[in-house]
Amino acid sequence: MSSDPWGRVDETGTVYVRTADGEQVVGSWQAGSPEEALAYFERKYEGLVVEIGLLEKRVQTTDLSAKDAQAAIDHLREQVDAHHAVGDLDALRKRLDQLVATVEARREERKAQRAKQSDEARKAKEALVAEAEELAQSDQWRAAGERLRALVDTWKGLPRLDRKSDDELWHRFSHARSAFSKRRKAHFAQLDAQREEARRTKERLVAEAEALSGSTDWGPTAARYRELMAEWKAAGRAQREHEDDLWNRFRGAQDVFFAARSSVFAERDAEQSENLKLKEELAEEAEKLLPITDLKAARAAFRSINERWEAIGHVPRDARPKVEGRMHAVERAIQEAEEAEWRRTNPEARARAEGLTGQLQAAVDKLKAQIEQARAQGNNAKADKLEKELEGRQALLDQALKGLQEFGG
Repeated sequence: MSSDPWGRVDETGTVYVRTADGEQVVGSWQAGSPEEALAYFERKYEGLVVEIGLLEKRVQTTDLSAKDAQAAIDHLREQVDAHHAVGDLDALRKRLDQLVATVEARREERKAQRAKQSDEARKAKEALVAEAEELAQSDQWRAAGERLRALVDTWKGLPRLDRKSDDELWHRFSHARSAFSKRRKAHFAQLDAQREEARRTKERLVAEAEALSGSTDWGPTAARYRELMAEWKAAGRAQREHEDDLWNRFRGAQDVFFAARSSVFAERDAEQSENLKLKEELAEEAEKLLPITDLKAARAAFRSINERWEAIGHVPRDARPKVEGRMHAVERAIQEAEEAEWRRTNPEARARAEGLTGQLQAAVDKLKAQIEQARAQGNNAKADKLEKELEGRQALLDQALKGLQEFGG
């Protein structure tokens, strides 16, 4: 018979292990000496020690899930409880018990961490909702629109909450965005309606101006033209595509009338020569407003100059185009500055420009790929034809990109 502190082998070859509950049968050994039997089962014990040590390390240093860790512990405990090894099995059971406690502590720690992350995500989303609801009432259409788009990107980067809470917050967030979009559309629809009303008003003024252009009732007709001009200025701007044409017709009708009146009152040439001198001085004063750096101040200054201009009266017919052209150039520069400011703050036009640019870029990219494929297949005729089409699309894209720059993007 052979033995050591943790086991023994009796005369029949039965191997025992000593535990706190007494000796337990490990197995039977007939293949060699008792010392070899003990050495074999001690190696099995050492194997369990190594496995438990590895599992302890995995639990401490990796993100092994609690479920997987518990399954591994149960598997090792079955092996320890089977008593097929010689060594301090009670110590292994204590290590496994400690490992269970460690896994449970890690489980609670992760649970608390998830709860903390969920609470932080909830607070972050509630803050986004609050900001979105505040922005929904803003009249800063461009800035607020850009900020709302940024909030959406932030929202997408946050973890989901429980379904009910997440859906409720998203509903409020989405509703705020929709409310802002609805108000913005209504605002620009109102602007469009105002420009359409201005167009109808100016068409009526043009029709009357053209009807008066042949009148020889000089005094009353000239007075009426002044009234028409006041109504024209009060009407506001029409759509850009109509404004210049209507103005040219309106001004042209007046020119016909005043030219006729000038020919009748040739004796007023001297007076008109003096008027020309005064208007040239005003034109020079107006030209000093260029280039425009302060639109509001330039508009006010030009209005003052124009009122003095209108009060002066007419100039010799042959000198009128030049001196009025100088004034109109300044007026047009102010109008273009106003239009540039309007375009810069018009998110609807910017969106259309960006959409067109994206479509043209996609078409250019597709044609380039088709050309490359045709070249690779040796179909040069098709490639040459596609390159001509590419030139046209590229020109349109360049023009669209140039237009997009006007929006500062």
